[in-house]
This record gives sequence, C-alpha cells and structure tokens, in this order.
Amino acid sequence: MPTRSSFDYAVIRVVPRVEREEFVNAGVILFCRTRRYLAARTKLDEARLRALWPDVDVDAVRAHLAAFERVAAGGPGSGPIGRLPMADRFHWLTAPRSTVVQVSPIHAGLTEDPARELDELVHSLVDVPRS
Repeated sequence: MPTRSSFDYAVIRVVPRVEREEFVNAGVILFCRTRRYLAARTKLDEARLRALWPDVDVDAVRAHLAAFERVAAGGPGSGPIGRLPMADRFHWLTAPRSTVVQVSPIHAGLTEDPARELDELVHSLVDVPRS
C-alpha cells in the first residue's frame, strides 16, 4: 500500500483591480517536502482575463506566470531565488503580494503522487469548463 505524504499548495491568481476583488485563477504551486517535490503549473484563460481587464498586457502577465514556474523548478535560469532550497522557494513564491499576480492562502492535503495531485488541482481550480 503506497504511503501518503502531506503537501501544501496555493493558487496563482491574476487580479486586475484589487478594489473590485475579482481575479482569474491562473495556476497552482505545490510543495511536498517528504517527496522533495516543488512545481508550479500555469494556464492563462485570456478570454476570461480580458472580460475583467480589456486593456491587459497579456504578454506581461504570461511573463510573470512563467517566472513562478522557473523559480519553482530552480536551477539555471531561475535567478537567485531559484537557487534557494526548495522550502524557501515555496515560501517566497507564496508570500503575500500587492501586485497583479498574487497567490491564495496556502492549503494542505495528502497525496501519494504530488505530480498527479498538481495536475488534478490545475484541472479543478484553473481549467474552465466550456459549455
């Protein structure tokens, strides 16, 4: 029987206007210390974002989202934060921000497979069902 490990995750959000309290979920960051796993996966629904923010600079938002993925992955090209230990990178990525790209509070769970869990969270929290 596989053992389950605890993990923490946060949702990456694009917040066009903080005062309106509207946002579009655009990714998930997942950290599982016992499995030595940290990853961020992003998906931007441009149509939903434009509905809230018609003048959005989509390229700039995509660049910010890509930075989350690079820092989570670490290694070459991830900058000085990407060279920090995994737990420190997770805490840096999930720190509160007052920018257009923000993260939700941290949530916890149990998983046998952190990569599969990340896929499932992205599917349930970021993917938008089309009618």
